[in-house]
Amino acid sequence: MPITRRELVVGTAAFAATALPRRTALAQETEGPFKLDPLPYPPNALAPYIDARTMEIHHDVHHRAYVNGLNGAVKDHANVAAMPLQDILGRLSEMPEGIRTALRNFGGGHANHSMFWQVMGSQAMGRQVKGARAKDTQEKGEKGAHAPAPTGDVAAAINRDLGGLRKFQDDFNAAGMRQFGYGWVFVTVSRDGRLAIEARPNQDTPLMDGKRVLFGNDLWEHAYFLTYRQRRLDYLQAWWNVVNWPKVGQRYAEAKAGKLAI
Repeated sequence: MPITRRELVVGTAAFAATALPRRTALAQETEGPFKLDPLPYPPNALAPYIDARTMEIHHDVHHRAYVNGLNGAVKDHANVAAMPLQDILGRLSEMPEGIRTALRNFGGGHANHSMFWQVMGSQAMGRQVKGARAKDTQEKGEKGAHAPAPTGDVAAAINRDLGGLRKFQDDFNAAGMRQFGYGWVFVTVSRDGRLAIEARPNQDTPLMDGKRVLFGNDLWEHAYFLTYRQRRLDYLQAWWNVVNWPKVGQRYAEAKAGKLAI
């Protein structure tokens, strides 16, 4: 019987979890201008909300594949290879037609994941939920009793533009659930600090429309399948426990200063 695309992705994730050696990727990083930065924290730092094996596979295999694909796309186009990634994505229609799709998919994947690792961690590290509470939180996908919360200017912007933290989180999760198939849900930020929620398919990013991303969550199943299986809503709800709000606040300040890249 033919296999669907979704079954292939799920099967690949399950195989990788058992077959890959610890901290070993399927392929080495190729030469080129774009690099895979290491995770800014240990792979188990976000447990129990995101397990260490998921983080290893997601970063070492999936993100590395986007970097390799991007370097492969630009290797014969020195003028493109010399451009900042946000400029490539913001000017896709001007890129050589033969590599445009690769730039969209691999460049978008590299930008999205580079942002993703940065906006998690910090407050989550060392704040493990123990015993029955950990098991209950993981199974139900609930926001933890002491989930981090935004402060300062970014908190004020959420209240002003998105109806407050609780409404914002519910609307963000709902946008993630409406996204058919694979993709991302983002919060965009304008130069004057205005916030908006939008979802994109595949590895598309608001950078492609000249916007800036404050932060976002990965809706591809490889981001959560080992812990949550097909329960995307549980994952979306639990993810708030690992958001690094100080980093989000830093990105907010950079966006208003015109300095936020990807």
